[in-house]
Parts: sequence; C-alpha cells; structure tokens
Amino acid sequence: MTDLPAPQPLRAGVTTQRDGAVATVTLPGPVLSLVTKQELLRALRASAADEQVRAVVLTGTGKSFCVGQDLAEHAAALDKDAATAMDTVDEHYNPIATTLATMPKPVIAAVNGTCVGAGLGIALGCDLVVMAAGATLGTAFTGIGLTCDSGLSVTLGRSLGDSRARALLLRPGTFTAEEAVSWGLAAELVPAAEVRATAAALAARLAAGPTAAYAETKRLLADGPSRPLARSLEAESAAQHRLSLTADHAGAVRAFLAKEKPAFRGA
Repeated sequence: MTDLPAPQPLRAGVTTQRDGAVATVTLPGPVLSLVTKQELLRALRASAADEQVRAVVLTGTGKSFCVGQDLAEHAAALDKDAATAMDTVDEHYNPIATTLATMPKPVIAAVNGTCVGAGLGIALGCDLVVMAAGATLGTAFTGIGLTCDSGLSVTLGRSLGDSRARALLLRPGTFTAEEAVSWGLAAELVPAAEVRATAAALAARLAAGPTAAYAETKRLLADGPSRPLARSLEAESAAQHRLSLTADHAGAVRAFLAKEKPAFRGA
C-alpha cells in the first residue's frame, strides 16, 4: 500500500484523506456537535461529487466510531427553544443519510469502536459495514424519550426484519459487534486494529470496479421495497439499458470473451 497523504482538516476536525480513487472520511471524536455534523455533510457531499473518487470509507477516531448527538449541546438548544431544538434532523441528519444512500459510488463504514444512536444510523446508511470485534452498539433513542433518526427506521428493519428492529428500538439496550454480524448488520468482523486496513482494502477493490453499475445497483436497492414488481422490473430494464452504453460494460464483455481480466475505468 502506498503512503497516504496527510489528512486535510476541516473546521470540525473531520478529515478527508485520498489514496488513489478511495476517499477516507474520519470523524474527529465520538459525539456529533453542530460543527461536526456540518463538516461531515460537507465532506460526504464533496466525495460524492468528486469524479476521481470511486469508493468512500467512513470511520471514527480512537475507540469510538460515533455515539450520536452531543447531548450537552442538545440540552442547551432545548433551553433556548424546544420548538427548534430538533431542526438539526432536517438540516443535518436527514441530508447525511440521503447523501450516503444516493452517493453514486460504494460507501464502507469502518466501525472502529462504540457505535450508538445516530452513529448507528450513519453506519447502517453505508453500503457495507466492517466492524471491530468487541465494539458496543445500541439504539439509545427511547432511553432519552426520543425515536430513531438517521434512517434507522428503514435500515434496521431492512437488515434485521421487523421483529428484531422493533425490539432494538423499543428496548434501548446495547448489543455486541458479534451479535450484529450474526444478525446481518455487518459484512465483516475483524480485530479492532485491522478495521481500517480491511475497509481500505475492500474500498480499493470496489474503486477498481464498475462504478456506474454500483450506482445503478444502489438506486435499485433503495427504491425496490417501496415499488410494485412491475415498476421494479421497468427500473431494472432502464438501468440495464443505461449500463449497456458504458465503456466499462463493452470492455468487460470483450475481456470475458478473450479470457482476460476486465479493467474498469468507472465510465
């Protein structure tokens, strides 16, 4: 692996680091302050728009991935005006979840440690999750009189089924990374020291793949559960027609017939 360039700091301490076609976005600490949310959204949008980036890794710092909202900051917002304290959901959490879901390239969550509340929602909003053995996870929301956000009402049920999702959201306890993997919440479970390297290697493989095909697949999977079969079949057909016009598809077919390995260029 080549030496990585020095991370470029954003105002909140969020960093974006490039290694070839992979961008790694790193949260600066466990809690999501207002500034951290703003800068995380900016970093994700920048990676989504950068055509040179073909895969993204999202990870945390130290022993925590993310434990969600900065509650001290939230308490101050409640004291100031309870009617506007939750504006952050529309202004930050929803756009972050939307950016992860609609980014036209794969996003991998490298869950390096504790992952709770909105942090869990952000992790599950990624396409694939690599999780540190021994990490603690949880929903936490109803424990402080709130419900879920950051897309968890969709991603938990989609990953675990309705019954287990309800149990996790209505009974705000914690669960282990090992349980999460056995339930299907994560793609891989690795020692904590190997999380970032494993995610980086996976991202590098995806970054060398057919980016347009990944983007179409993400759209189909995101919209599929809400559409009747006939509409989904129409969407699949339209996606296949678009992909049939890409250079990656034509080159891969030629490579297959020549018994060669295809070289995808993301177009």
